[in-house]
Amino acid sequence: MKYLVMCEGPNELEIIRILLEHDKLIFTSDDLLNLYYGDVEVLRIGDKLSDELKIPREYKGKIKDIKKYCTKPELEMLLIISENMDSKFEKIKSKTSPKMFSKENIIYNQNRYNNSTAFYRDYYGSRIDLLVNTIKRYKQLKRKHQKDEYYLADLLK
Repeated sequence: MKYLVMCEGPNELEIIRILLEHDKLIFTSDDLLNLYYGDVEVLRIGDKLSDELKIPREYKGKIKDIKKYCTKPELEMLLIISENMDSKFEKIKSKTSPKMFSKENIIYNQNRYNNSTAFYRDYYGSRIDLLVNTIKRYKQLKRKHQKDEYYLADLLK
């Protein structure tokens, strides 16, 4: 079985790359689809997973399962949890998004959060334990998604 990881955007992809580099996922880069012929399992990662997945005709018969790994409400929740600001955010979440809260409150290495892939790489790249612990903590805080959605924590070893 090979995996096709489909990320909503470049920041989700960067998180997956960091986790792969540190061998923290239940699969390795060798398990990923790359000009492969055989059964495929699709792993969708993002906060908006309700849109229809368009599968190329040549892969339709090969895809055996599609699993959704949700980062609702937004990927920035990982940063908020890492900074121990989740209770502060909870108090104002009806007035601001996790993205705006992060832009206003999160600074790392003298850089304010700016929704860039480089920020995620700088923030988590050399602090893999923080990333893994935060992903696990997110699952504890969120408790449940839709019944067909999993957590990033479910992809960790």
